[in-house]
Amino acid sequence: MSSQQSSQTMKPATAAKKLGVYLPATPAAFQEGVVSRAELNELQANPPEWLRELRENGPHPRPVVAAKLGVSIAGLARGGVSEALTSEQIEALKQERPEWLEKERATQAEVRKESVRIKNMKKEKQERQER
Repeated sequence: MSSQQSSQTMKPATAAKKLGVYLPATPAAFQEGVVSRAELNELQANPPEWLRELRENGPHPRPVVAAKLGVSIAGLARGGVSEALTSEQIEALKQERPEWLEKERATQAEVRKESVRIKNMKKEKQERQER
């Protein structure tokens, strides 16, 4: 395979990550093949039924689960969530509001607040230097 050709295709795991889906839940044909850049673009522009279904109901990969719950991936692990969850399971967790989830959400909110504070500090410093 030439380097140009290899840069035009990706492994199914990479394609699944870019599509935001859990690879083991994808069809066998997707898992066993390679995905070209054009195929990935087509999947994103016109998702087939299996892709729409996975995006809607899951199971979702950990980054998607974390985002839907408003926590970090590390926070999921600390909360004992190590596998993909369906949308229904995510909603159940949101309703149950276990202590670990509330704690991780608070931690994530602090992290975001601190990130904004640092960004603003850097911006102010840059503006002072430009004067």
